[in-house]
Amino acid sequence: MQKKLRLRNREDFSRIYRNGKSFANSQFVVYWSRQHKAEPFRLGVSASKKIGNAVVRNRMRRLVKEIVRHQAGKISEQLDFILIVRKPAVGLGIKELEKSVLHVLKRAGLLKQNR
Repeated sequence: MQKKLRLRNREDFSRIYRNGKSFANSQFVVYWSRQHKAEPFRLGVSASKKIGNAVVRNRMRRLVKEIVRHQAGKISEQLDFILIVRKPAVGLGIKELEKSVLHVLKRAGLLKQNR
């Protein structure tokens, strides 16, 4: 995933948590908010210490970023969103994680409409 498409600033995370909307399933929570920039979308991934040690947290972050990179064409534009990894996601394989990420994004209304 390109660096310009990642959320890294504390201010951005705080703005999305404060003013954004959210939706969750058992593996992920998504917070999102519209942006006014020309970028397609920006992603932040959060994995707390509750899900495991640093190796587990970083692996989950890498997997989520890779899933979003592969599904970038399906995600709505001008959007900032944060995916929070929950503990049940740790034991899943890549296909189940991808299905779960797409499910939470679809339920939140963040995927493009097929025409």
